[in-house]
Amino acid sequence: MTIRLLTGINWIGLWTHYRKEVQRFWKVSFQTLIAPMVTTLLFLAVFSLALGGSVETVKGVPFEIFLAPGLIVFAIIQNSFANTSSSMLILKIQGSVVDLLMPPLTPGELVLGFIAGGVTRGVIVGVLVGSIMLVFTNFQIVNFWIVIFHVFAASMMLSLIGLITAIWADKYDNVASITNFVITPLSFLSGTFYSIERLPLFWQTVAQFNPFFYMIDGFRSGFIGTSDAAIWTGVIVLTTLNVVLWVICHQIFARGWKLKD
Repeated sequence: MTIRLLTGINWIGLWTHYRKEVQRFWKVSFQTLIAPMVTTLLFLAVFSLALGGSVETVKGVPFEIFLAPGLIVFAIIQNSFANTSSSMLILKIQGSVVDLLMPPLTPGELVLGFIAGGVTRGVIVGVLVGSIMLVFTNFQIVNFWIVIFHVFAASMMLSLIGLITAIWADKYDNVASITNFVITPLSFLSGTFYSIERLPLFWQTVAQFNPFFYMIDGFRSGFIGTSDAAIWTGVIVLTTLNVVLWVICHQIFARGWKLKD
């Protein structure tokens, strides 16, 4: 109580909430951390072998160096989404949401605990995948701050989307439908495996309405030094979407939508 009066934040409760989220995926780290590494390496191997011979360079760099950053972001967003969506959905299905809402945590603190857990998993997966890819590709960071911004922006956005999805969902099939028909298609259509410069003009325009495009394009520019879209455009788009999604999550917890039924 004294800490909240002094700072306005229940740091002990927030830390406990965050630690629970981290421990939840850490206990099954083979599934949550190692498996994404293997999957991403398979993507790298398959696409490098299948297209590496016919597409030697993209935007002036070897194809595998162009591909690697896109695959890293692909792993980050998949795991950030999975972390918050599975955590909240399990609470709902087990009927344990009341245990989450009873402690003296504000809506903002509840959201922050979930999002921090999702971002942590996304960042760890990104570091692990990037480290193992260094063994097979010779990519280098040319702008550290661009890379850091896009890692945190991407993992935060997908953590927020995952949390909203799980609150809306009534069963695992609902979350799976969002993964299969929204998250995965947007990931594949965002320039993960190709430059949108190769697309017809109409589809280039369509791609620029895909927020996942700005995550991957901006992150990749931190490694190869060039991008398909202006970096500041991506920064503004991702920042704006994260703020909007945060406000939505905060309002959901404040009003108890589908949480207090």
